Amino acid sequence: MDVIKKNDSLDIKKKSEDLLINQLFDVFGNKLLHFQIAHTGFPIIWIDRSLLLKIGFFLYNVPRPYNFLFDLHGVDERLRQFRNDLPKADFSVFYHLISIERNSDIMLKIPLLEHDLNVSTLISLFPNSNWYERETWEMFGIVFEKHPNLTRLIMPHSWKGHPLRKNYPARATDLESFFLNEKKEDLEMDNLKFRPELWGMKRKNKNVDFMFLNLGPNHPSAHGAFRIVLQLDGEKIVDCVPDIGYHHRGAEKMAERQTWHSYIPYTDRIEYLGGCVNEMPYVLAIEKLSGICVPEKAEVIRIMLSELFRINSHLLYISTFIQDVGCMTPVFFAFTDRQKIYDLIEAITGARMHPAWFRIGGVAQDLPKGWNILLKEFLIWMPKRLKYYIKMSLKNSILIHRSKGIAEYNQKDAIKWGVTGAGLRATGLDFDVRKWRPYSGYQNFVFDVPIGNGISDSYTRVMIKVEEIYQSLIILEQCLKNMPLGPFKSDHPLTTPPSKDDVLKNIDSMITHFLQVSWGPVMPINESFQMIEATKGINSYYLISDGGTMSYRTRIRTPSFPHLQQIPSVIRGSLISDLIVYLGSIDFVMSDVDR
Repeated sequence: MDVIKKNDSLDIKKKSEDLLINQLFDVFGNKLLHFQIAHTGFPIIWIDRSLLLKIGFFLYNVPRPYNFLFDLHGVDERLRQFRNDLPKADFSVFYHLISIERNSDIMLKIPLLEHDLNVSTLISLFPNSNWYERETWEMFGIVFEKHPNLTRLIMPHSWKGHPLRKNYPARATDLESFFLNEKKEDLEMDNLKFRPELWGMKRKNKNVDFMFLNLGPNHPSAHGAFRIVLQLDGEKIVDCVPDIGYHHRGAEKMAERQTWHSYIPYTDRIEYLGGCVNEMPYVLAIEKLSGICVPEKAEVIRIMLSELFRINSHLLYISTFIQDVGCMTPVFFAFTDRQKIYDLIEAITGARMHPAWFRIGGVAQDLPKGWNILLKEFLIWMPKRLKYYIKMSLKNSILIHRSKGIAEYNQKDAIKWGVTGAGLRATGLDFDVRKWRPYSGYQNFVFDVPIGNGISDSYTRVMIKVEEIYQSLIILEQCLKNMPLGPFKSDHPLTTPPSKDDVLKNIDSMITHFLQVSWGPVMPINESFQMIEATKGINSYYLISDGGTMSYRTRIRTPSFPHLQQIPSVIRGSLISDLIVYLGSIDFVMSDVDR
């Protein structure tokens, strides 16, 4: 595959994007297309909705195609004051497409008026648009014509209203008090009943009556509040329906009511095992908005914390996968190892699972004395423990036979369903954002990207995560030996608060400090985007600033969401026991799905 990586040439990439844009305008005309300037790092083109399928087909079939639908969602444009020269719109739908071969992105936007919120579905081109369109419909009320099942995905079926509209309250105290009486309870219970006919499923065929089995939403192998309804012919899975949304928390809505700084603690909890990893794309996107340059030391500290959390998450994933297959002991050993990581994180940040320690422009505090001693001890400890997991469990013939060849898919299918992370790399593609699109100084680190041999199965996905831990240890060793000197935060009025000495001696610093803490920083009017290689795949933040102290729109794209949508296409024809192994190999948490 002729891949243009970031390190090869930014100029080539820019020329390629410019050429593509010129082609789009030449083929589809200037009247129905509009180019938007933003800090996203890729072109944004507004298009007339009548051209969606045509342009989608065009991009899907150009040489080195844009065949990866990375994200799809909506924006309520009605209260946006500064829309510059953008097309008239009450709402908009955006489509973020990626060309893996070009290592290039493009975003299409469709303007819609409030009285006519209709746009065509893209499922014929991108099957993974199914869930994204359903979520956009329930959050904004935008109808996707010819969608096969445009029903609520995250909210209860009895829910009224569209929560991400600007006229929908952002706080529970602004809503009417909720009372659950017997009548409401019966209605909610009835809504949870699975009716196969609504999903195009038959209850029987000529030879057999199918059985329908609820797995979850509270099941130890579901890895969270996740329900999957199975259509069974004996032990064989004929079809299944994943059911999500059991602890939807409204993280994107919360971003519209929290200041830019005060939203940082929420980011830790998007994927609650990733900790500081989740803070990275948010603060980087804000720094793009405001043009803040981060000191080298702050970049290395961010990488160090991110890799510690990556190892921590991977250890839990590997050990619980082994537990799902049938071996109990490794999960207890893994928690001992994870405790050592938390001790190190706590020594640096003062917190454990959710430090909320990255700041706009840097980090909260400088590294404490002795951090290097703790890190060195961990780097000595961890490789020996990894050898134990491999020798005692992952090389066990029973585990290998239970997971090798189970839940297979190839690279084409992975791209079709929006798979990222180890699931995609297991197909032989070395797409790792840290390498292909370096951020926070990753380009200065030497490490490899583990890949599979062309087919992603349950065993390969787990072994790739093991190798990724080794690579994270290599990165951490470079952090230990090459920690830069200098400041841990940027000297910029929109970043972390000024030093105490400056506040006490300088009136301008005192005013800045007062405004930052009491009111919050005012970010420039624009849009920005940042993706990172998170613990479970690619996590990204797409931010829209309208010149206020809070985000106008925060879109969080998480990896677990498309990974669960892929389940039926992979597991059909397998056994129930294979599904348990498959679920364990995905590496998902429901906070990452429901947001």
